[in-house]
Amino acid sequence: MVIKAKIMDSGAMDRALTRLSHEIIEKNNGVENVVLIGIKTRGVPIANRIAEKIKNAYNVTIPVGVLDTSRYRDDRECDVNLIDCTDIPFAVAGKNVVLVDDVLYTGRTVRAAIEAIIKKGRPSIIELAVMMDRGHRELPIRPDFVGKNVPTSKAENIKVNLQESDGEESVLLLGN
Repeated sequence: MVIKAKIMDSGAMDRALTRLSHEIIEKNNGVENVVLIGIKTRGVPIANRIAEKIKNAYNVTIPVGVLDTSRYRDDRECDVNLIDCTDIPFAVAGKNVVLVDDVLYTGRTVRAAIEAIIKKGRPSIIELAVMMDRGHRELPIRPDFVGKNVPTSKAENIKVNLQESDGEESVLLLGN
């Protein structure tokens, strides 16, 4: 796939994360009961950044967990020898859980994440924050917090590049 367009640069990404952080606080009437869970791989650094922005703005530390959805996918074979990289060092029961991911597409990853969370306890609510929503849902799932909506064709792809994993900051539209 070739790069068709640069959708966001580092500045636009930072502004979107700042907005997402404030929206999460506003919708939850504060952060007393909020926990963030980043969906592996790129949802984890995004969740950490949101937590950092909330800490800088409100001087409140929000717990952040890591969720590996591999074992809960319904659209792929799961290798039983696969190491589960989930690390949620807090209880989710009764909490306002905000799942965080980079791109929302079919909704299957989010479905798997919801199943994994519910196996750990019964949250008060599960919300979804994504950097990019590209459409094409196969399941009735919608994000509560969105950095940017970018309608794409099924032949196109969106790539969120993060400093932590890619050495650069950008969101790219890829296609043939």
